[in-house]
This record gives sequence, structure tokens and C-alpha cells, in this order.
Amino acid sequence: MGDRWHVDVDRSLCIGSAQCVHHAPDGFRLDAGRQSHPVEPETDADEQVLAAAENCPVEAIVITLLGSGNGEPVFPPEE
Repeated sequence: MGDRWHVDVDRSLCIGSAQCVHHAPDGFRLDAGRQSHPVEPETDADEQVLAAAENCPVEAIVITLLGSGNGEPVFPPEE
């Protein structure tokens, strides 16, 4: 069984570039205000979702491990 992730978008940072939708069309949607939302906030680990986070121009997407007890970060990585 693979990792499960919690995906969140910081809407105070989101600029509506739609890079997340481009990289993970099944993982993200833009609302009427061009703010990004994960389709499923809790999801199986997914390379497309990770690519979306890595390519967000303002790093508005945060991915953490589910079930790790402390929400270990997947992206952005801890310094």
C-alpha cells in the first residue's frame, strides 16, 4: 500500500496561474474567482499532483503525509 497525502492550497497565495490544472488536470480545479482547489484533499500519492505543487509559481500548494502523526511535509520540503 502506498502513501496517502493531504493536499491543500493556500488561497492567500494562489494567483490563478492554472499550472496546477495543467500538470494535474484530475487533481485540481479553479473556481469562478480563479482560485485553485484540490479535487480530493486526501489522495493517494500522485506524481502529477507533486508536479503541480513543484510548478506552482507561488508555492501555494502544500502536500503532507497522512497517517504520519505529525503531517510530515512532502512539498515544500523542510529546509
